[in-house]
Amino acid sequence: MHADAFDRYHDIQSPVHKLDPRVKVATTVLFILSNALLPDGAWIPFGLAWLFLLAANALAGLGLGYTFKRSFVALPFALVAVTVLFSIPGKPISSFHFLMWDLTITDAGLLRFVSILIRSWLSVQIAILLVAVTRFPDLIHALEHLRVPAILTTIIAFLYRYLFVLVDEVYRLLRARESRSAAAPGQRSGGGVLWQARIAGHMAGQLFLRSYERSDRIYNAMAARGYAGRLRTLNPHEMKSSDYLVTALVVAIIFILQILGRL
Repeated sequence: MHADAFDRYHDIQSPVHKLDPRVKVATTVLFILSNALLPDGAWIPFGLAWLFLLAANALAGLGLGYTFKRSFVALPFALVAVTVLFSIPGKPISSFHFLMWDLTITDAGLLRFVSILIRSWLSVQIAILLVAVTRFPDLIHALEHLRVPAILTTIIAFLYRYLFVLVDEVYRLLRARESRSAAAPGQRSGGGVLWQARIAGHMAGQLFLRSYERSDRIYNAMAARGYAGRLRTLNPHEMKSSDYLVTALVVAIIFILQILGRL
C-alpha cells in the first residue's frame, strides 16, 4: 500500500482548488449548519442548496454528478431516524402490524424523516467535495488556523497518516494465519468457529501491541528531531482578496437560504 491509499484528493487546477483551505472548511461547516437549522419541509432552500453543490462541483472540475454518485453510500446510516415515522404525532397516513406492535405512519413523521434524509444527503455531499478539493495536510492546518484544539488535529493527522500502516499489519497477520492453517485433502483450512474466534482475538491483541510499540518508536524519533507538538507545512496559508470575496458570497447565500426556509 501507499501513503495516499485512502486519499480522495483530485489534483486539478480549478478555482475551488485554489481557495484557501480555511475558506473551504468554514464553507463546509456553515453549509452543514445551515441545512440542520432549516425547518422540515423547506423544499425550495433544500433544492437551492443542492444547486449550490452542483455549481461547486462544476467549478472544481469534478463533473456535476461527482458528489451525487458517492453520497448514496452514507444514506443507509440516516435510516436510524426511521423511528420518527411513528413517534411524531400527526395525521395518520398508513398503519401496519410489526411483530407485537401496531405502528402508524403520520404525515408529520414522514415530513421529518424525509427532511432528515435530505439534510444528511446534502451534508455528505459537501464533505465529499471538501476532501476532493483539499489536500489532507492543508485540511489539518486549516483546522489549526480555525482554533480547533491541537490535540484533536494531531490525533486526526496521525490516525490518517498511519492508517495504511495498520492495514499492512492486518494483511501480514492474515498471511501468517493462512500459512499456519494447512488443509488436508477434502477439508478446509483452519478449525471450527471457536478456533477462528480464538485466533481472531490473538490477532487483535497482536495488532494492538504492534501499534503501541510503533507509536512509541515514532514519538521518540519525532522528539529526537525537534517535534514540539505542532505539525508544519511547506504550503503557506495566506488569505487573498478572492478568498474573502468567496467567504462573503457563501455567507450571503446561506443567509438567503435561511430566510427562504422561514417564509
